[in-house]
Amino acid sequence: MNRGRTKGILAAGLIATLTAAGAMVTAQVPTDKPLSTAKTVLPADSAKSTAPAANAAGGRELNATDVDAWLDGYMPFALRSNDIAGAVVTVVKDGQVIAARGYGYADIAHRKPVDPATTLFRPGSVSKLVTWTAVMQQVEAGKIDLDADINTYLDFKIPPRNGKPVTMRQIMTHTAGFEEAMKDLITDKQDGLIPLGTYLKRWTPTRIFDAGTTPAYSNWATSLAGYVVERTSGMGFDDYVEAHVFRPLDMKTASFRQPLPGNLKPLVATGYPRASKDAEPFEVVIPAPAGSLSASGLDMAKFMIAHLQNGKGLLKPETATTMHNSPLDKVNPVSLVPPLNRMELGFFETNINGREVIGHLGDTNNFHTSLHLFMNEGVGFYVSFNSAGKEGGAHTVRLQLFQDFADRYFPSTVKDGRIDGRTAAEHAKLMTGLWESSRRGSSNFVDVLNLFGQTEVTVDKDGGLLVPSLTSPGGGVQKWDEIAPFVWRDHNGHDRLAAQVVGGKVVRWSFDLVAPFTVFDRVSAWRSSAWLKPAIYASLAILLLTFLSWPVAAFTRWRFAAPLKVEGKARMAYRATRLGALLTLAAAGGWTAFIISAFSNLSVLSAASDGILWFLKGASALAFFGMVAAAAWNAVLTWRDGRRWPAKTWSVLVVLAALVPLYVALVFHLLVPSVMY
Repeated sequence: MNRGRTKGILAAGLIATLTAAGAMVTAQVPTDKPLSTAKTVLPADSAKSTAPAANAAGGRELNATDVDAWLDGYMPFALRSNDIAGAVVTVVKDGQVIAARGYGYADIAHRKPVDPATTLFRPGSVSKLVTWTAVMQQVEAGKIDLDADINTYLDFKIPPRNGKPVTMRQIMTHTAGFEEAMKDLITDKQDGLIPLGTYLKRWTPTRIFDAGTTPAYSNWATSLAGYVVERTSGMGFDDYVEAHVFRPLDMKTASFRQPLPGNLKPLVATGYPRASKDAEPFEVVIPAPAGSLSASGLDMAKFMIAHLQNGKGLLKPETATTMHNSPLDKVNPVSLVPPLNRMELGFFETNINGREVIGHLGDTNNFHTSLHLFMNEGVGFYVSFNSAGKEGGAHTVRLQLFQDFADRYFPSTVKDGRIDGRTAAEHAKLMTGLWESSRRGSSNFVDVLNLFGQTEVTVDKDGGLLVPSLTSPGGGVQKWDEIAPFVWRDHNGHDRLAAQVVGGKVVRWSFDLVAPFTVFDRVSAWRSSAWLKPAIYASLAILLLTFLSWPVAAFTRWRFAAPLKVEGKARMAYRATRLGALLTLAAAGGWTAFIISAFSNLSVLSAASDGILWFLKGASALAFFGMVAAAAWNAVLTWRDGRRWPAKTWSVLVVLAALVPLYVALVFHLLVPSVMY
């Protein structure tokens, strides 16, 4: 559900070549559709199109003929080359659907094509836009005050942080300060849904930032907003959005219900990790208001039209304006990194080519979606895929498709400046170091991801800014040109990166794609992977050698009939140290295996894993504390007994090696006595 940190993953440059050549797919599968623009395109079909006219701004004229031809040349190749099963694309303009295209398959095994009118996709966090619309309806009705303490509307309490409560405005702009909540996010168990109130009341994520100061994306907080809608409206969330959002817009295929109603179940697209992999079950999103929507492409087109027309059918124009362009005087400037994109009320900016664009991204395990509204042009663009694809290719395709759409129809007229080379090198140097994302778990074992996921910023051979983890669609590291003081543009793309500078020091930065809901702050020295990762690797090596020396030494003594030279307590300490090393290595291996498994399949992060977590925590506490005690005891006896310097030196190294896993476990909350996260 928009897990954030989306980087370039796969090459997409050849798509533009095919598009320029005018390749097009036109054969359609007949369906019962309400609009003549709804068409399904299968991989084997192809034809040619004529070149369209340019518009006054220098781009192509956006009309049904041109956009259909362009998409039909673009999408089949994108799906095939990225091993994606199917996709739906809808484009609206001036209140009309001008393109509704289905590509590939909703169900590969049954060769069921994607139908934009009837095939339901799972748009993940794009669902939040429905939730935020419901919230604004309640604001409009006078039942919710955006700036009131959220506890006003709850039957449980959200604790204040530094005396400051959470407000609905902060929840809608992801600045309430909550840490990431990962447990029970998605499951493939069809009866695995937890009632919304139960889900929220069992645990409140720690607020790790003061309210209003730091964007940190939160599915949990969005679900809290959905719960507030339930309480202020007196209706269940599913019932409310059906009555007040879907029914007014005639969105007959849209539903937040899980499992789906009987009449919609046969219509939902099957999800696949890759088109070449086995199908996976319907994903149940447990924090439902944050991402459980199922809807056809044409129903999402209706939703886009409503918002492009000042909330027509849903909100009063003035309410829609507040939602789409929230007043800056209500925003703490500390939470922004100008001139990057920012949060509106629920929507976030995806500005491109100097155009005002708002939208949202969405992800489940298998479905990947984006929605963008060009507000001044009256144009909406929606795409959803039912596969992650090869190396997560759907992420790259959806971003590149949006950017290529904007370049084709709304090309840039923005002229970037340029900072001189010497100053640019000085600014880049100020950016160097290790940084951590504001969107993170903090009070539980998930915190350990922040050790191995720190973002490095460095400089290239010419002194230019370099962020190795930010890559282009082709996989190469992005090159950044400084276009204004502490503002950079991707040399070959649209992305901007910018920094906050306080007292001549860079304290925070982000980049356009994630800036509305994630920023990067410097890592504290005591949590820095610059020294901790080498320390961990050295520690594990020393502990491994310490354990292996036990059977090797025993074999050697047996082979040459030599006695063990330590007796009594020294022998006990010697053996306890070797056993402790084994248990520490086993505990580290257990955590590694669990984390890899859990974050490869989010359904593992559920109550079903509580037993494993309790065992890991208990065993790790025993192993880590026990190893430190044994190593210290062994070192004291080794030095007291007057053994040789190699033995003394090694005993000290073993103590230091034993301290490292314990330090990591305590600092990164592996041993916290809780299975909530």
